[in-house]
Amino acid sequence: RVVALILLLCVSEMRAETTRYSVPEEAERGFFVTNIAKDLGLTGEELLTRQARLVPEGEKQYFQLNQHTGDLVVREQMDREELCGQSEPCLVRFEVLLENPLQSFRAEVRLTDINDHAPVFLNKEIVLKMPESTMPGTRFLLESAQDPDVGNNSLQHYSISSNEYFLVYTRQRSDGRRYAELVLDRALDREQQAAVAFSITAVDGGTPPRSGTALIRVIVLDINDNIPVFTRSLYKVSVRENSSQDTTVVVVSARDLDSGTNGEIVYSIVQNSEENFETFKINPETGQIRLKKPLDYEEAKTYEIDVQATDGGGLSSHCKVEVQVKDENDNAPEVIITSLTSTLSEASPPNTVVALFNVRDRDSGDNGRTTCELTGEQPFRITLLTTDAYALVTSETLDREQVEEYNVTVRARDQGSPALSASKTLLVRLLDVNDNAPTFTQAIYTMVMSENEPAGRSLGRLSATDPDAGENARVRYALVPTSTGTLAAASFVSVDAESGTVRSLRPLDYEKVPAFEVRVRAADGGSPPLSTQAVLRVVVRDENDNAPVLLHPGPDSSAAGELVPRWAPSGYLVAKVVAVDADAGQNAWLSYELAKATEPGLFRVGLHSGEVRTARAVTERDAPRHRLIVLVRDRGQPSHSATATLAVALVDDFSDAFHQLDQDPSSGRQPQVAEEEMLTTYLIASLGCVSSLFLLSVLVLTANTLCKARVRAELSPPSPSCYADRDFASDGVGVGSTGTLSPAYRCEMYLTSGSGRKEFQFLRPVLP
Repeated sequence: RVVALILLLCVSEMRAETTRYSVPEEAERGFFVTNIAKDLGLTGEELLTRQARLVPEGEKQYFQLNQHTGDLVVREQMDREELCGQSEPCLVRFEVLLENPLQSFRAEVRLTDINDHAPVFLNKEIVLKMPESTMPGTRFLLESAQDPDVGNNSLQHYSISSNEYFLVYTRQRSDGRRYAELVLDRALDREQQAAVAFSITAVDGGTPPRSGTALIRVIVLDINDNIPVFTRSLYKVSVRENSSQDTTVVVVSARDLDSGTNGEIVYSIVQNSEENFETFKINPETGQIRLKKPLDYEEAKTYEIDVQATDGGGLSSHCKVEVQVKDENDNAPEVIITSLTSTLSEASPPNTVVALFNVRDRDSGDNGRTTCELTGEQPFRITLLTTDAYALVTSETLDREQVEEYNVTVRARDQGSPALSASKTLLVRLLDVNDNAPTFTQAIYTMVMSENEPAGRSLGRLSATDPDAGENARVRYALVPTSTGTLAAASFVSVDAESGTVRSLRPLDYEKVPAFEVRVRAADGGSPPLSTQAVLRVVVRDENDNAPVLLHPGPDSSAAGELVPRWAPSGYLVAKVVAVDADAGQNAWLSYELAKATEPGLFRVGLHSGEVRTARAVTERDAPRHRLIVLVRDRGQPSHSATATLAVALVDDFSDAFHQLDQDPSSGRQPQVAEEEMLTTYLIASLGCVSSLFLLSVLVLTANTLCKARVRAELSPPSPSCYADRDFASDGVGVGSTGTLSPAYRCEMYLTSGSGRKEFQFLRPVLP
């Protein structure tokens, strides 16, 4: 029963031979047709795995496939006459579609006719008029019975009830239809019997056979010895389909040699089919045949019309008219979608099947030949599967972020003149996959927080976007764990996972942490999630929370002693107050002022340098000891300050330098005993210092002439009143960058050879 020839298909090249089956019409729902799995050489599990399904040629599905067993059964009863009319064979076509890989098998089921219709006469009574002179053997064409069945189930023969005058013969037309001819077997005699009535029965060849009957009434007329004669026994004409109503098809003509009423001819169409009755009409006087309605080539390609000419005496003759319908391109192609995937993943590879469709054109020849194409530039293409069967597949990779959905228009065009076309638009939506990582709006985010700012303050907000959709576009933020050495920086701030808001976790000290960086991550909600990173740089804004710190004179000394010769001119450098401030910017800008002095007019302090100089020349009237209080103030708001105390002694030479420094200018007591006891100690110390300084001076002068740079590198640390070229540092804190120290001073020492007491002469600054 089954002849199946299966060929594996791929989307680019698909060929298949048709597998044929047969099913009786009117088969009940669930009627077993065949086992597709066996015919294809597959198992039921393979059918299920490969998602086997049926794709009908038309819009209606008459069969159903069980994917578990492979059985093909009837889904809905089918009436062969309703589907195909008189056409034979009556075929219902469909395709079996398999996926992974894509395969297509074309099959057709032939509906075998059952005898479910009996022959029917359009007129239940047929009236014939015959002259009594009609010769035995004369034949009369009778109205045909209609039976929509085909083959043996169609009308097979006619019979009449028993009578004395007539016989019936069954004849067959060129198209296979059978009609009845009534033959006069015995001469009529109107005087004996003016009318003859009998029944005619049409019988089909079904099992059991079905039949239909009609009554024939023959009226016997008086003698009319000439019958009408047609000029032609067969008329062949062609008419274009869609010709308008009342279009003339042909004019038939007959002559009768009789005169008078017996020579008057009336034309009529013998109603041998309901189709002819509904389509054609004839002028009974002229014999002109016209259309009752437009012709449709797709419904009927040819018509056979039997025309009867009857004279006034009741004699008649017949001719045949064959009408050929010429096809016109009056049917646009039809695009019939048989399978559609309306949602498609954007990760689908090229050649993914989106839809299956057929193109049908009811015209014939070039008018029925079609081509198929897509309109516009889109990532799809059409692949021919079999004749008039196509697949819409992807031609390249898809990206939902660029285009979320496509309106794919399939246009079918025939080759008629003018060509007709039809379009079908398919909506294909793309499903998102997580193929895009979030993107920060900035590679580096810089935020500022104040020093000592309490925890919980918002510093700013991170922002990242993800072009994906749904959970794939939901961005969450987090700090990136780093190496052990930078864990402390990550504990300074927190990032809100949802909003990206950055908040401080604890107060920070600018002097310890002026700035820090952490890495932040933005991850989406896809599976697996994608992420990206950015740098978060937090700058701590300095607050004025540190007072200036004195480097010279030292903060642990009550007062620093300085020697000033009596001959010192105005502007003589007495000392330099050196201070630093751990703050930054304006908070670390220091200014110096003389807050208090024994004699305010004698000394002045550089506002920015901190240098204490004589405001005028020293005179003999000036007090030998002075106490200066220098105020160091920063420019912060509010400002902080510190004070340095200097003890200045005005001396004539070095012999009384230490004596002067030992006296407190604010004290009026001068203990003579203490002075005498310390005099010897001072002299010994002075001699030692003179000797050491002399040797040191010789070495310095010698080395300076050889290599200045090396001398600077090898010089011993400066004394409190002498500063090196390098930046001053204390306890590892750099002060060179604060801008509070003026250029360094280098001092040279000289010994006098003429001093009998071997005392030091005063130092003078030598600018480098």
